[in-house]
Amino acid sequence: MANETMRIFFPLKIFSYPQYDCSEDEREDISSRDAVAYEDQILAAIAKENRHFENDRGLAEYIHDEALKEKVYSLYPSVEIVDGELWGVMTAELKEALSGEETAALMDYVCGQNSDGYGEGFEQRPIKTPDGEIYVSFWDSGDYSMKLEKEMKNSSPEAGYGGPVMGGM
Repeated sequence: MANETMRIFFPLKIFSYPQYDCSEDEREDISSRDAVAYEDQILAAIAKENRHFENDRGLAEYIHDEALKEKVYSLYPSVEIVDGELWGVMTAELKEALSGEETAALMDYVCGQNSDGYGEGFEQRPIKTPDGEIYVSFWDSGDYSMKLEKEMKNSSPEAGYGGPVMGGM
């Protein structure tokens, strides 16, 4: 069972199409601040998507590095509000602490899942909101970076950063 939790944060790309037959060029980006209003709908869509996992390990089941797979018990995507912005987050339950090299390998795996794995499928499914359908991508080929939770805390201007306490703001 898990002894530690590691959380990896990454920016989301959220957009909508103003009309049914819009092209990619006509899509409207939604800022991470405006996307806060859709947190509940996005969480429900992620929960629905996660029902397809065939075990209680989520994305950890598909890690190819056997040594890393042995240490990572589970890995699940979600979203969370941090300093008034909606972020993507992968929560890893660890059987034991990861080395720096293993942490880098896990972050590389998460990046791959966000761009070509789980995230690629998720971004193609519309999410109904009171304002219309939106699409959420865990990947942005432009300015993309990931941060560990302790890096988020250090860069957060709000001293009250603390995970679930910030949700729903």
